[in-house]
Amino acid sequence: MSWAAQEFETLDLGDARLNKRAVLLAERLAAKPTASIPNACSNWTETIAAYRFLNNDRLSWEDVMQPHWQASVQRMAAHPLVLCLQDTTELDYNGQQMQGLGPLSYEAQRGMYLHPTYVITPQREPLGVTDAWMWAREPKPLDGQRPGVVESLRWIESYERIAEQAAQLPQTRHVCISDREGDIMALLERAHELDYPADYLVRCKHNRVLPEGGKLWQNVMDSAPLGCVRFEIAAGRGRKARSVKQEVRVRRVVVKDSRQGRIEVSCLIATEIDPPPGVQPVVWRLLSNRQAVTLEQACELIDWYRARWEIELFFLVLKEGCQVQRLQLGNTQALQTALALYMVIAWRINRLMRLGRTLPELPADLLLETQEWHAAFILNKKKPPKEVPQLNTVLRLIAQRGGFLARKGDGEPGAKTIWLGMQDVAAFVAGVRYMREAGLG
Repeated sequence: MSWAAQEFETLDLGDARLNKRAVLLAERLAAKPTASIPNACSNWTETIAAYRFLNNDRLSWEDVMQPHWQASVQRMAAHPLVLCLQDTTELDYNGQQMQGLGPLSYEAQRGMYLHPTYVITPQREPLGVTDAWMWAREPKPLDGQRPGVVESLRWIESYERIAEQAAQLPQTRHVCISDREGDIMALLERAHELDYPADYLVRCKHNRVLPEGGKLWQNVMDSAPLGCVRFEIAAGRGRKARSVKQEVRVRRVVVKDSRQGRIEVSCLIATEIDPPPGVQPVVWRLLSNRQAVTLEQACELIDWYRARWEIELFFLVLKEGCQVQRLQLGNTQALQTALALYMVIAWRINRLMRLGRTLPELPADLLLETQEWHAAFILNKKKPPKEVPQLNTVLRLIAQRGGFLARKGDGEPGAKTIWLGMQDVAAFVAGVRYMREAGLG
């Protein structure tokens, strides 16, 4: 059974042919994630069927993702703690004739927004996408007040979905993590009203005035530091990889006192000490409902927030690996169905990469078909072993097909070299299958 058949095993679109088409399309798109839909499909008949599937207005993208949501919850149930990362990304389709698009950061841009909840373990193993918002903005009228949905609701409703999942999995603690845009008082209030079925950790954007007087950030900075934390920060966004040392302060404060009750939060401020000359210091201000009275507890919150980078990697794979901003479809309904499939594909690519790093000794056949790991060896001019090899061994071979050099000091392969290498593997496997079906070998 292929990975797609396993992940979409519970799919029920009301027609067995539609179920089969969804699985086949997921397999084709995953095999060539950077290709267009016609190039990913085997022939013109298959391409027409793919477009019919995506444009079927009786299907919703939620129906397509339902089995992945169920499988994700099953994976979450095996862990005592999961980190539920939520964030928003723009999908730019400027210049494309697609019905239903709206303005992005600039009114002249055309596209839509995607806001998923991406669940990982504290060790950064991707477990799945458990929720998503997809929408296009309406243009601003002359008065400058944009009609339509209040976009900040996505943060609150996403937390509510996380809280519902937490109730279904009482043995698994859920932590909702977001960046500055999620620093909304309504979110803190909602979590308080629900009595915190899921914890939250939000990067603080607003230096609030406290009910007892004074400003939040200065109140925390007036407290004694708990100690220091050290970690390595990866290269990215114009910065070099380097070691960071932060001084950590935490204070429990009341941010709202009303008839509905007092809302208390732990505010953590981690300030970098002695950054390199000319480099902006790393300063994080975090809010959480959780108590953090020791340095160990504070460091745990920092580690959780650092794991938020995984949703940025998910967006990178979705945009650069799966090229979703190049999709050419007639309307946003078809686009959303395609995005549902691509979100599952992006999750799988990241999962392969992370498990290859954190659990390198896993047998490769837990995540790859026999023909796939055989192909990884053959394409690198190596004889496949008789016994199932370790996952990390196979992933390094796959990544070499995508440009990974595998030198002694190169570390582990990243998502990009894996998704590029998987295309070679998929093409090889497809060729072997065709030869066998044609009786040529």
